Amino acid sequence: MTTVNPAPAAPDRPKPSPAPPSVKPVRPRRANRDRVHGLLMSAPALGGLIAFVAVPFVYAVVLSFYNVRLGSPLPPRFFGIEQYRRIFTDPDMSGPFLRALLNNLTFAVVVVPLQTGLALALAILLNRRLKAIGVFRSLFFLPVVFPMALVAVIWRLILARSGDGLLNSALHAVSFGNWGALDWLGDGLTAMASIIVLSVWQGVGFQMVILLAGLQQIPGELYEAAQLDRASRWQQFRNVTLPGIRGTLTFVAMLTSVLSFRVFDQVYVLVHGGGLDEDATRTVMYQAVTTAFDQNNIGQASAITVVFFLIVVALTLIQRRVVRPGNED
Repeated sequence: MTTVNPAPAAPDRPKPSPAPPSVKPVRPRRANRDRVHGLLMSAPALGGLIAFVAVPFVYAVVLSFYNVRLGSPLPPRFFGIEQYRRIFTDPDMSGPFLRALLNNLTFAVVVVPLQTGLALALAILLNRRLKAIGVFRSLFFLPVVFPMALVAVIWRLILARSGDGLLNSALHAVSFGNWGALDWLGDGLTAMASIIVLSVWQGVGFQMVILLAGLQQIPGELYEAAQLDRASRWQQFRNVTLPGIRGTLTFVAMLTSVLSFRVFDQVYVLVHGGGLDEDATRTVMYQAVTTAFDQNNIGQASAITVVFFLIVVALTLIQRRVVRPGNED
């Protein structure tokens, strides 16, 4: 009898482990709470920006398409793009506007590098651990607290043509009477220079504080390593200081550029109360205000502000493209 051996049983295969349940990413409650808190904290600033910047600008765009006369009993009349055409083609309007735009560009080209460089020099000078250094920082920052109208009045006393002018009195004493009757504000050659000097004096402290904060963020170990490598002060400034504040310096340059295009108060105060040469110092903001309230032409003034806004935005974008930090995409 033949015996049939049974086939060997197949070894038990390990059972596949069950797939782990899919875990859905859950946003932490803290992140949601931080977002809500951030929105609440920024709401007042956003509300003010919308109420005092966005809404007036949109209203100015609307008014620029109408013939609106301040105090006129006639209703506003739709003008289309006539106001814009007059700005560039009408000699009575294009001439003063282009001269004002040229003055604005001249002011910005001089003030931006001068004020930024002077602010950087002051920040480096005051970035030291010395006794009473806070007093010196406060003194340099003090002009920023003064309103620009008050600064203009002070400098009107300094630059006055008469013998009571402080600058002319000093020149008269130093030159033994040869100088001392210069018309700093009324002469077209020195009028814009006078506006530049008083503007830089008033605003340099603000940029200085921003750059000083940037300097204090540079690790001291970098300077110690540079000193061990026997780097000179100029090499430390070029290879440590400038790279460390590159982003801050770019921000300060852009901020100074925007503020330089807004020059108005000092020009208005000195033109109407100090004998300032109007043609040599006329700015676009001054042109817009005088068009609106001296000529009562609200529509034309609105068109000037809209065109000027677009020009400033374009120049700011170009400047940001040119001077932006190298680590930025």
